Amino acid sequence: MNILFIEDDPMNRRVVKDMLDVAGATMTGAESAEIGLDLIDRYDFEMVLLDLRMPGMDGFEALRHIRLRSDAKANLPVIILTADTAVDLRERCLADGADEVLFKPVAMDSLFDAIGRMLAKGTGDGMIG
Repeated sequence: MNILFIEDDPMNRRVVKDMLDVAGATMTGAESAEIGLDLIDRYDFEMVLLDLRMPGMDGFEALRHIRLRSDAKANLPVIILTADTAVDLRERCLADGADEVLFKPVAMDSLFDAIGRMLAKGTGDGMIG
């Protein structure tokens, strides 16, 4: 499984990469939404993990760009990973097109459960964990 993680904090990218390595998944990291969107244009990913609060383009805008695509990549599963704890944040993310919302610090089992739910909704061609 090839996963894109759009996250400005290098430590957070490293922690998630280490988790995904355990499961045998490949993770590509992007330190900004702009770079992440460019990677989506150029490569095929099965899933996107997306931080909300980044300098420049934030995760909400990046999510809108993904969902407004005119190709199949508009339907990429997107899991939000955020430290933001605003009361209505989960509902806002889901309304904007996110498939799942996880709050940092993310536990490995929570991440794998969310990825498994996304895979079960899609082709069902495997589970992580």
